[in-house]
Amino acid sequence: MKQITTRAIVLSRVTYGEADRIITIITPKHGKIGLVAKGVRKVKSKLAGGIELFAINEMTYIASKSGLSRLVSTRLQTEHHEILQNIDRTMYGYEVLKIVNTLTEDSVDETYFHFLATALAALADRQLPLILVKLWFDATLLRLSGMTPNLTTATIGEKLQADVRYSFVLEAMGFEPASEGNYTAETIKWLRLVFVTDTPKQLLRVVGHGDLAEQTAPLLLAMRHEHLRI
Repeated sequence: MKQITTRAIVLSRVTYGEADRIITIITPKHGKIGLVAKGVRKVKSKLAGGIELFAINEMTYIASKSGLSRLVSTRLQTEHHEILQNIDRTMYGYEVLKIVNTLTEDSVDETYFHFLATALAALADRQLPLILVKLWFDATLLRLSGMTPNLTTATIGEKLQADVRYSFVLEAMGFEPASEGNYTAETIKWLRLVFVTDTPKQLLRVVGHGDLAEQTAPLLLAMRHEHLRI
């Protein structure tokens, strides 16, 4: 039977039988895969060190055309142990893994592997405020899902203006003029950057990023709940 070696991130682990686990991994080239890790819960198991959460591992498995493939070897490549040193980052890390696992199909594009790897590295960076990581994660998730908001024209069809205040319409994923709206040209310019940046670390360069993140993070979360249902 064919053996495949790949980089992988563990999305979930489920106890199976007396000493085994069933794990779901995401990979760059082979999509999302379910594996059975035989004997991994035994004290002397050689597989245990390479199926940790919040890590990038090298895994070798025997592919199966029906049912679960079988994990045969693992090697830890990149460990983000810093995530586990902070309860808020740990809990959000679990949420990130769950969201990616829920939203992706088995044939998921490699973009999601690199997206998740970047998100975990950002969570491990204690110099990055958690709110920036959350904001970037939601924006990137929306973009990858084809749900980027309209940041060019208002819902009435006119180009967004620098001297106008706006409210946001979730159903239309766009802004509409409102005299007492919460969003300004500065906010919209910030969101344009958030939706195209490759990593949340780049957002640290923006003057006032803390206040802008506090203002817009709830909006991005509302977009995710409304359109991705998670």
